[in-house]
Amino acid sequence: MNTSKKYDNVAKWYDYFEGYIEKKLFSNFRKKLFENIDGKFLELGVGTGKNLLYYPENFEGYAIDFSKKMIEIAKKRKNQLGFKNIEILQMDIENLQFEDNTFDTVFSSFVFCTVPDPIKGLKEARRVLKNTGKAVFLEHMKSASFINNIFLYMMNPFTKLLLGTSMIRETEKNIEKSGFKIEKTYYLYKDIVRLIIARK
Repeated sequence: MNTSKKYDNVAKWYDYFEGYIEKKLFSNFRKKLFENIDGKFLELGVGTGKNLLYYPENFEGYAIDFSKKMIEIAKKRKNQLGFKNIEILQMDIENLQFEDNTFDTVFSSFVFCTVPDPIKGLKEARRVLKNTGKAVFLEHMKSASFINNIFLYMMNPFTKLLLGTSMIRETEKNIEKSGFKIEKTYYLYKDIVRLIIARK
């Protein structure tokens, strides 16, 4: 089963499963993410639209995801919040249907752990970003600490099976490999959850 179908299968329960950790940790991380976003934007991997709660009223841009069922939930959220200048589309990060140099900001939250070919997806993100723009990645990844990684390695077989999600990707290195120049990295939870700001 491909990754998008896995997310289709869990879409209606997804927010429930993540409810506790979202309230205790992720919500604070998302607030930090939105301190660094401006201009015309592209959100990569909108999921069920959890970030919509943090979108400023004047936000203008696009949000995409490869899961049809997740998109349906995100669109309902968008309509409930009354956003008029945001379009939510079903689209694959690895094959973005936008012109080069389109967006002021491209961002993701907990996405590149799941993209099947993360380098390809990151190169696409870089392609559609303006030369003067910035990319902001809120991502979890493999730690530099052996102790921290024990739990991640234990979780990895289950997350890979259920969602195609890797707990041990080296996402910061992947961002650099794709051609981005990292400007700043914030460690939000040990060195596992990081907020990374990068430029072309």
